[in-house]
Amino acid sequence: MPARSSGSTGRSALIADTALALLAERGMRGLTHRAVDEAAGLPQGSTSNHARTRQALLEAAVRRLAEREAQVLAPDGLPAGAQGVDGVLDALSLALHRYLTGHRTLLVCRYELALEATRRPELREFYDRTGAAFREPLVALMRDAGSAEPERHALSVVAWCEGLMFSCAVGSYHASVPSRSELRKGFGELLHGMLGP
Repeated sequence: MPARSSGSTGRSALIADTALALLAERGMRGLTHRAVDEAAGLPQGSTSNHARTRQALLEAAVRRLAEREAQVLAPDGLPAGAQGVDGVLDALSLALHRYLTGHRTLLVCRYELALEATRRPELREFYDRTGAAFREPLVALMRDAGSAEPERHALSVVAWCEGLMFSCAVGSYHASVPSRSELRKGFGELLHGMLGP
């Protein structure tokens, strides 16, 4: 479970990180205010004081998941000056490989929360707003790569990534994560098919 933090911001992060850890370990049924208090080593009622309702607790988890995914998926570590299709291939393969090799529990949390959002319209709206922050940079990447239809091509890339992440995190390929070069090759095949040589 996450280490303890001090201060209200630290406590908010601790509660949200613990909620994510419980989601990955126990699923949606295992996520309760009391369970977060116990797992985080907080006094009983601390999580309820921070997130009074289940909806508020789920929103805190979605918000924290987005923050942590943004850190994982940020295209830092790329060679300087990488642009166009090569830049997109480098960015996407690095981000996806980093996610699959070091952050599978975040993927499990993402699937738990996405499924719960299908049953809770108020969470669906919040989940979708949060997800828009990831789509917009991808649309810009596709535009920079020369796409004449960046929105449609971004959707195709997202669908390809989502399918690969599901298969490698919890599906039939869970024991076999592609190398970064294999991911780059797959992205290349997809992008060249959409954008042309």
